Amino acid sequence: MSGEQTPSEPLDSAAAEAPSESIETGHGDPRASATAAPEHGELGGSPTGEPASEGGAEGQGREGLRQLEAELATLRADNESLRSQYMRIAADFDNFRKRQSRDQEDLKLQITCSTLGEILPVVDNFDRARQQLNPQGEEAQNLHRSYQGLYKQLVDVFKQLGVSPMRVEGEPFDPSLHEAVLREPSDDHLEDVVIAELQRGYHLEGRVLRHALVKVSMGPGPNRGEEPAATPEPDPTA
Repeated sequence: MSGEQTPSEPLDSAAAEAPSESIETGHGDPRASATAAPEHGELGGSPTGEPASEGGAEGQGREGLRQLEAELATLRADNESLRSQYMRIAADFDNFRKRQSRDQEDLKLQITCSTLGEILPVVDNFDRARQQLNPQGEEAQNLHRSYQGLYKQLVDVFKQLGVSPMRVEGEPFDPSLHEAVLREPSDDHLEDVVIAELQRGYHLEGRVLRHALVKVSMGPGPNRGEEPAATPEPDPTA
């Protein structure tokens, strides 16, 4: 038995020494080959040294630029829409303001016309009384002057308010200004001409405050203004 075991000892020593050489040189070890592989490029790029993701970054930049342009176009459209809405609202408000101002002026004028219309009969009575007065004594003349002063003051107030009397006698009849109360034939006036003023009319800032009551001409009466028919002369040969 002892003689058979002696030749195997050199084989065991050679097998034990072989792994140590392979570990020192790194040949034959898969981990060593994996460690030495990235020698051509530490960043994982191509053998030429250019980054592999350069084309992808350029595409992403173009896509981002397209998105920004689309957002800019959207913002411009929104801005134009808001500007148009603002212009419409401003125009509507301006029209509303003008309409309100016009309505207020019309309402003010209507109230003034209504108030002055109630006072006009008083002015008429003052005018009739003035025409009928014929003061003789000194006391009556003083009273007449006081009355004339009051009447003049009332007329001045009407003028300040924009009230002006109509002048209608001798004017063509106008239904928008006059109200015909009487019609009679007249040799001195043509048809539809105002002969006399029965009640004075007034204007207020171009608007009729009160129509004038008038008498209108019907023109010449029957058979007036016509030339008499010529009588035939006798024939001397007859």
